[in-house]
Amino acid sequence: MHIERPLPPVTLVLGGVRSGKSVYAEQLVTSQGNGIYLATAEARDEEMAQRIEQHKERRGEVWTTVEEPLDLLLRLEKLSRPKTPVLVDCLTLWLSNLMEAGQDVTFETERLLRCLPTLVGPVVLVSNEIGLGGIAGDPPTRRFADSLGLLNQTVGLTADKVVLITAGLPVVLKDVERVRKA
Repeated sequence: MHIERPLPPVTLVLGGVRSGKSVYAEQLVTSQGNGIYLATAEARDEEMAQRIEQHKERRGEVWTTVEEPLDLLLRLEKLSRPKTPVLVDCLTLWLSNLMEAGQDVTFETERLLRCLPTLVGPVVLVSNEIGLGGIAGDPPTRRFADSLGLLNQTVGLTADKVVLITAGLPVVLKDVERVRKA
């Protein structure tokens, strides 16, 4: 994939499970050169360990991978560099980790929104779009779906570019050309 212009300061890539969103986000970043992969997943069971391993194998050696399940903002602030994009994969698992740890999701979301404009380099955020189905049958799942929907909305409003991936195909929802001040 060839990108005609540099990555905007903040890109949000949304999609369903196995929609191709991570591959698309990886291509965005590698089209600019090497990037930093900020992974939020934890291998809490064998199936998740296999998913993580598949992601690592697909990415190959060109990435610097940093794993951070909870303190996303601290890592973003430390890793952000003017010409080195950071790929966060993914906000969905970060949110799940926060909720499981009993952290204040609203507070952490607000911190993320304040952090994004201060980063000195481009960031590409990946998140699941789970709000296209029915309403979950149990309160914890409804709380998670509501929280993720609100997180995606607020990040989407802040982001310069928002892309929805469906069946491996990107649909650009928002594209505001803005250059981060050096």
